[in-house]
Amino acid sequence: MEDPLSRRALITGITGQDGSYLAEHLLEQGYEVWGLVRGQANPHVSRLRKHIGDVQITTGDLLDQGSLISAVERVQPDEVYNLGAISYVPMSWQQAELTAEVTGMGVLRTLEAIRVVSGISPSRTPGGGQIRFYQASSSEMFGMVRETPQNEKTPFHPRSPYGVAKSYGHYITQNYRESYGMFAVSGILFNHESPRRGAEFVTRKVSLGAARIRLGLAGELRLGNMDARRDWGYAGDYARAMRLMLAQDAPEDYVIGTGKTQSVRELVDFAFRTAGLDWEEHVVLDARYTRPAEVDLLCADPKKAREQLGWEPEVTFEGLVTMMVESDLRLLSESARPEDEPFTPDHW
Repeated sequence: MEDPLSRRALITGITGQDGSYLAEHLLEQGYEVWGLVRGQANPHVSRLRKHIGDVQITTGDLLDQGSLISAVERVQPDEVYNLGAISYVPMSWQQAELTAEVTGMGVLRTLEAIRVVSGISPSRTPGGGQIRFYQASSSEMFGMVRETPQNEKTPFHPRSPYGVAKSYGHYITQNYRESYGMFAVSGILFNHESPRRGAEFVTRKVSLGAARIRLGLAGELRLGNMDARRDWGYAGDYARAMRLMLAQDAPEDYVIGTGKTQSVRELVDFAFRTAGLDWEEHVVLDARYTRPAEVDLLCADPKKAREQLGWEPEVTFEGLVTMMVESDLRLLSESARPEDEPFTPDHW
């Protein structure tokens, strides 16, 4: 491996939560960081730069193969992190075809761009200085789980168009690794949240809801399934794991999570107590927010990442929820419009 001070990274989805934390982490490690966006006029770019700093931008679209080839040719990255996706699971039922194209086929197009620019073919395998590729896989691929906790060998049974698309991206990454000898890995990340999470995701919906009620800006919060259990961690911790995967001698896939689960009810209870509230006085169950096919339980077995990457989460569930509620209390005290934040779900 080259010294990190000389490395250049290209990140798709850089204007999303994960992309912003990864960009910060790589800059701290001395990388030159490039972000792929769909247009220079993208309104989130200027706001991203205010928060992240020295990030360079190139244009490209996960729906357009030619634009991805041009972006890789221009940037000449050492590492490519594909974080771009339609990542809000409920939306994947409403826009199933677009989810398949962006979240699934977008992975193939990115791999193809790397393969073409690198001159890799069945008869010409990559050398030691090849571009290394990271794919953001998801615990939603496990869906109706067959065992708990879930590890790298647990079979997939996705329960949403998003989970199906992520499964395709995972397998096509594995296929390019085995077919062409490319350094291509997938990080199977369990739920990871932060104050930068989009307001439509349940963790942020809860922290914003608690903050709004505490400040007198709302009287109730409507939620769906309160019994679903998830393995929730801090997105900043998970960004560290992404870089570590590409720093290994050989490409392998890793499950990243805390190994602990909490229910949505436990999330709500702790968030509202952090805001000085009793959730039972304000939360209303609404069937409109239930999924057509629910994922009841996700829990990671991060043993491989712990032993091979030396990775451990640093922020606890309680620390994460406290961080989010306190951040939203500050945000709403300054402005009632959290939608003006730079990190959005529309980031492919």
